[in-house]
Amino acid sequence: MGVELSWLHGVYVLFVIGIVATMVLRRDTSLICIAGIAALGLTATGSVTAAVGGVFGSFMYAMTELLPTILVICIIVAMSRVLTETGINETMIRPMASLVRTPALAYWVIGIVMMIMSWFFWPSPAVALIGAVMLPVALRVGLPAVGAAVAMNLFGHGIALSGDFVIQGAPTLTAKAAGLPVAEVMAASVPLVIVMGTVTTLTAFWYLYKDMKSGALRVDPEVTAVPSAPRDAASVRLSPLLRNGLAALVPLLFLLDVAAMFALDLKGGDATALVGGTALLILLAVTLLSHRQAGLEQVTAHLIQGFQFGFRVFGPVIPIAAFFYMGDSGFVKVFGETLPNGSHGIVNDLGVALAHTIPIGKEVAALALTAIGVITGLDGSGFSGITLAGSLAQLFATALGSGAATLTALGQIAAIWVGGGTIIPWALLPAAAICGVDPFELARRNLYPVAIGLLVTTLVAMFLI
Repeated sequence: MGVELSWLHGVYVLFVIGIVATMVLRRDTSLICIAGIAALGLTATGSVTAAVGGVFGSFMYAMTELLPTILVICIIVAMSRVLTETGINETMIRPMASLVRTPALAYWVIGIVMMIMSWFFWPSPAVALIGAVMLPVALRVGLPAVGAAVAMNLFGHGIALSGDFVIQGAPTLTAKAAGLPVAEVMAASVPLVIVMGTVTTLTAFWYLYKDMKSGALRVDPEVTAVPSAPRDAASVRLSPLLRNGLAALVPLLFLLDVAAMFALDLKGGDATALVGGTALLILLAVTLLSHRQAGLEQVTAHLIQGFQFGFRVFGPVIPIAAFFYMGDSGFVKVFGETLPNGSHGIVNDLGVALAHTIPIGKEVAALALTAIGVITGLDGSGFSGITLAGSLAQLFATALGSGAATLTALGQIAAIWVGGGTIIPWALLPAAAICGVDPFELARRNLYPVAIGLLVTTLVAMFLI
């Protein structure tokens, strides 16, 4: 099952190292990513025109993949703006503000609610729901927006998605690849998910607390994640009765969304679409009620503002997402069937090659599965590499004579924590955009907690194999 690596794989690794180094230095990566895409195209096709055209094609591919997320974020932002302008947001969060009184409580409450929601509906719709309702509360009690984004990421895209105990999409894929029952992989993942989640969230909270105490992180209680224009008192005035009624109706509509997700078994993209459609209807209704005669024009104005905000946040991420998509199925979509014979994608080839160049032992096997999960997670999906992790876990377990389920669960956890939305900038965009923070800064803040968590989890897995 060996894979022969080529110059194409070397070029990809070289540019990955360059991109990571640039991010560590807090410099912009767009130029390096564009150069990397062109270099991959030139290496694979030998054609300058194909390489240049591939840069544009990779951007188109990345935009297509990210468009549903971009769209729902833009609509949520536009809705949040009109709710803030009309004072509905202030009225809506007042009861929660009386319960969540400290930054620490806000961090853990947001995280736990996010985890529970994500178990049932996956993180993307949960981010939209929680961000719209709970982010203003967190800001009001002194938790910085980046702290709320960290909580959403780690509890939702980390703990909930890596275990996936309710929907069971991830364990089903890895279990099939490893030739194991799904229940066995899920049982083996429970202690690892607990260790990873506990270490990572506690470490992240400690970093947040330390930076808040030193003054490196500050929050203005009057700041919201969505910037709003100066309020025109004549155009956005609502009676107290109407404002209170709408403040009660908005969370009620989102609760009805949750009920519909349960009743109709809506998950993933379908659940996100329901949340986005509800937010759009709220935007329309509140704008027409508050702006009266100017309502028709203001609907368009708010939508434009939402799209401007969304694309301003997503714009810097398109080049880096385009590059890393070339490590997976995106390469064939952009450059055609130009991969080396027998290749299953650049990232998967690198993972297989790594597995075949290391000696087998339970310690080495655990480290290798974590490394393979991290490498395959670089494409930003989290799920593309877990079948590879399952098949390689079976390979290692056969050589060791035990530990198949634990190794499979470990590879699954590493791939999803890295690629599912905690340290890959374009994968954590929903939380970053909803909270109004720089996705690269959020990725850097998550990096050390996730790295420490993976190290501890890998050590624990060695004793369970």
